Amino acid sequence: MSEAAIAKKQELVAIATGKLQESASVVVVDYLGLTVAEVTELRKQLREAGVEMQVLKNSVISRAAIAAGLEGMDAIFKGPTAVAFSSEDVVAPAKIIAEFAKTAAKLEIKGGVIEGKVSTKEEIEALAKLPNREGMLSMLLSVLQAPMRNFALAVKAVSEKDAA
Repeated sequence: MSEAAIAKKQELVAIATGKLQESASVVVVDYLGLTVAEVTELRKQLREAGVEMQVLKNSVISRAAIAAGLEGMDAIFKGPTAVAFSSEDVVAPAKIIAEFAKTAAKLEIKGGVIEGKVSTKEEIEALAKLPNREGMLSMLLSVLQAPMRNFALAVKAVSEKDAA
């Protein structure tokens, strides 16, 4: 291998290492058997959610995972590998890919990383079932508003009782 090729591969490993370290979640998938149109549609959906998907050589992503301190990922870097990186929303890549896999039977989640922890296929699929960031914030807001709403209803009931 020439020095230029080695330097290029080292650069790719460095970039992938940075993305693994910066990402809130990473989902690794086997995309073999998807049509070009399906891959294009999946990338579009991911991009709209702020998620970047790349097809990487297993040797590159494997070295990047080791450099990022993510041991135990070698088993998922077999066969055709695409990696979805999300730096903001932890749930988005898992949710979009799991939803897309329902219609595109050839797409298979292999595993990934959730907030710096190597995760299994089952953990990624469980994450996909959670509401997205906006849904979680909405649930939190609802929980925070409940005591005030209940207090307001109690005050209203007392005032109506006194008026009667």
